[in-house]
Amino acid sequence: MNRRLAAVIGCAAVGALAVTGCGGDDGGGGGSSGGGGASKSVTVYSSLPLQGAARPQSAKLVNGIKLALEQAGGKAGDFTVKYVSLDDATPQAGTWTPEATSANARKAAQDDSAVAYIGEFNSGATAVSLPLLNDGGLVMVSPANSAVGLTQSGPGAEPGEPDKYYPSGERTYARIVPTDRLQGAGMAQLMKDRGCSAAWISNDKEVYGVGLAKNIAVGADKIGLKIAGNEGFDTKAANYRSLGQKIASAGADCFAYAGNTANNAVQLFKDVAVANPDAKALLGSDAVAEPAFTDPKQGGLPESVSKRVTVLAVGLAPKDYPPAGKEFFTAYEQKFNDKQPGQYAIYGYEAMSLVIDAIKRAGDQGADRQAIVDQIFATRDRDSVVGKYSINEEGDTSQRNYGVYEVVGGTLTYSEPLEAPEI
Repeated sequence: MNRRLAAVIGCAAVGALAVTGCGGDDGGGGGSSGGGGASKSVTVYSSLPLQGAARPQSAKLVNGIKLALEQAGGKAGDFTVKYVSLDDATPQAGTWTPEATSANARKAAQDDSAVAYIGEFNSGATAVSLPLLNDGGLVMVSPANSAVGLTQSGPGAEPGEPDKYYPSGERTYARIVPTDRLQGAGMAQLMKDRGCSAAWISNDKEVYGVGLAKNIAVGADKIGLKIAGNEGFDTKAANYRSLGQKIASAGADCFAYAGNTANNAVQLFKDVAVANPDAKALLGSDAVAEPAFTDPKQGGLPESVSKRVTVLAVGLAPKDYPPAGKEFFTAYEQKFNDKQPGQYAIYGYEAMSLVIDAIKRAGDQGADRQAIVDQIFATRDRDSVVGKYSINEEGDTSQRNYGVYEVVGGTLTYSEPLEAPEI
């Protein structure tokens, strides 16, 4: 990867749009998925929630994707790369929906010029789109998914996972963030480090939340942290006062939430905090690392609660990234006039950079979907903005890094790095 990150001038709009380098119109475009270089133009799609609570993070992630392509001059080797950004959320839902997600996957899979698909932001959405993309032989690179069952069986996976996501029988999905097996172990370790003796885990019953909750419990068992309770909750409830009291009565001195902001996380934390004033830790996962959860001006937690909350999330402070990562933050700020790129902009950048590199490595086969799949899975010891990593045969990254964040004045404030222990 080119480690020199220069500030660039280009498209700054975020939304459902398409750019070829730095321009172009929406639509399929020419090209061939199996032409062995028959076309010199290829398309990369992304599918992310550009409405609702996740929009701020996804908008920055899209910016990172665009920045990587623009710095590459809109090219990957001899191929011109067209980028199409799709929205998997709807105004009515305020979050991703199965209907929007499946429509995005079909659009990309049916576009003969498409060679890669960056997404989804939510693991539950990937459970919808991945089988459709896999059936079409289109590689999917996720900058955010962490649900274990997308790539592995075992703790945190549901019956039939991961095989049910790969109808072709071949793996076509890779992610550049660690799985919930590692995040769960990290959350358990963090609670023990805070002096907790017994933890309560609540999950939102989605793919991501259920899997993460199981892995927090597994991680806790490995280090001798007692689990006082591990339950799903009704995300549509008006309040959780009774749950808060149940947690207190169970003797838990720590609370961990496995789920998304949109699933009533703010109300849950408020009620649990009131009922458990002496809790040593109120812990959230990377799915709540966003203003909609932390900032009261955007419907997030009141400061009386947020000052007690800690979040474990992918993404470090610029100082803890390698030189290429530090340069990314400088370029991002110059490009978008934004000093707060959030946790995921750098992963959007790396997802597109990995795809561009795979197209380059494929040589004159850069328009061939199978060639791109092969190159993604051949990634070894890649020096990147997020550090060195490899992609294994299951599609998982070798990365294990997380950041520990406190909430100060409605904003996530980086505290320290945490390398998740193996479980």
